[in-house]
Order: sequence, then structure tokens, then C-alpha cells
Amino acid sequence: MPRRGHVSKRELLPDALYNSKLVTRFVNCLMYSGKKNTACRIVYDAIEKLSKHNNGENPLELFKKAIDMSKPIVEVRSKRIGGANYQVPIEVKPDRAVALSFRWILKFSRSRKEKSMAERLTGELGEILKNTGATMKKRDEVHRMAEANKAFAHYRV
Repeated sequence: MPRRGHVSKRELLPDALYNSKLVTRFVNCLMYSGKKNTACRIVYDAIEKLSKHNNGENPLELFKKAIDMSKPIVEVRSKRIGGANYQVPIEVKPDRAVALSFRWILKFSRSRKEKSMAERLTGELGEILKNTGATMKKRDEVHRMAEANKAFAHYRV
């Protein structure tokens, strides 16, 4: 972060297949060592397989629905007040919510046991749509923490 001024957000180009900036952002999060083509192939395969598992529904809509379902609404932030640290519940900004969602989906997809990354991603997205799986468990855990600490909400900035 610069000491002065504001850093403007760079505008992403929409992806080639679905014409969606959300998919581009997800591909960029998945990508390792600049291998964008490989990351694109993995994401496109996963979204297509997800569509086939759900009776040919619109793949992009399924993907967006899975991301929306896994986004956290509130989270806790540690705040030091009078020598004590409090876990203060704060609403999550939309960009951060999407970033957290991506991070959790990729983390739990990578830890799954399926053979290829596309299959792992398909499995995790499918479980999100069924409201089960590790990503949804993580989101619920974050919400539970915020609920448990709502007595400290008055310390919010």
C-alpha cells in the first residue's frame, strides 16, 4: 500500500468462453507459476462437469450460485481496546467476500482425494450447491464466531 494517494483497481478482462469477469478472477486465483492456459482448462472442465451433474443447467449460473452461497456475510476482526483483544464482528465487503469464497473453495478442493483438479473442483462446487462440504462448513464457522461475539459489535469502527 502506498503512503500517499489511492491505488486504483485494475480492470479485468472477461474470460473467453463465458464472458465473465468472475470466472477470470477465479482462474487467476487458481493459477500457479503463470500457467493461465492450464488453469483455464481446469476451471472450464469443472464448470462443464458441474453442469452435466445438474441436468444441463446453465454452467455460468451454477458457478455464480455456488460462489454466492459460499460468500461470508460477517466475520470477526481482532481489535485491541484498553489492553484487551476483542473479536469484533464486522460485515464483509463484497470484494473481500468473493476473495474469501475463492480462497476457501480452492483450499478445500486441493485437499480432496479425486484424481484430477477439475474433478476435485467439480466435487467441491457440487457440495456447495447441496449446502454441504468443507467450504460451507468454514463459512458457517465464520458466521458462528461472529454470532458468538456480537456483544462486542459496539467496538466496530
